[in-house]
Amino acid sequence: MNYRNILFDLDGTLTDPREGITRSVQYALAKLDIHEPDLASLEHFIGPPLLQCFMQTYHLSEARAWEAVNHYRDRFKVTGLYENRVFDGVETLLARLGEQGRTLYIATSKPTVFAREIARHFGFDRHFRRIYGSELDGTRTNKVDLIAHLLEEEGLAAEDTLMIGDRKHDLIGASRNGLHGAGVGYGFGSREELLDESPDYYFASLDELTRAFG
Repeated sequence: MNYRNILFDLDGTLTDPREGITRSVQYALAKLDIHEPDLASLEHFIGPPLLQCFMQTYHLSEARAWEAVNHYRDRFKVTGLYENRVFDGVETLLARLGEQGRTLYIATSKPTVFAREIARHFGFDRHFRRIYGSELDGTRTNKVDLIAHLLEEEGLAAEDTLMIGDRKHDLIGASRNGLHGAGVGYGFGSREELLDESPDYYFASLDELTRAFG
């Protein structure tokens, strides 16, 4: 694959944030007197914008959902962002891409301030030219807007750029901006979710993704 620029989603693509996100969602819901004991039932919060997830899942008004987001952040910024782990093999993949002379970026719906701290804390920030995320006010949580912003800021040509992610939002963001997209099956999006978006590539495992880059 001869792409000069590679955009990576963060949650479910580079790291497994399951514990930190679900426990922070659980905490936020409890603050609203909504009690959800089953953390597994909250895994669908991993990837999509939080505000919309709270609104759709619990039928909250936008104002009430923002309360939930703020409660979530109270826990996440102190504890939740460190309840995370880098997928085995990610370091090997990123190092290989760097050796091949490709330029790497992170494109995540997570607020930039949290994404940068996660990358710094877990030691993979050095592989990326820049980390792009959303703003705390919700600006650019939509992957279409985020990728458009990244392409403009960096002056990247769509035909030279590949987006890699584990949820449909990554593939939609890529296709709407004229990029090729690769779905990965080891994260939190189902195979059906990803294939429904007709990705240019689908890799069931991190090993498959790594082999595709020689």
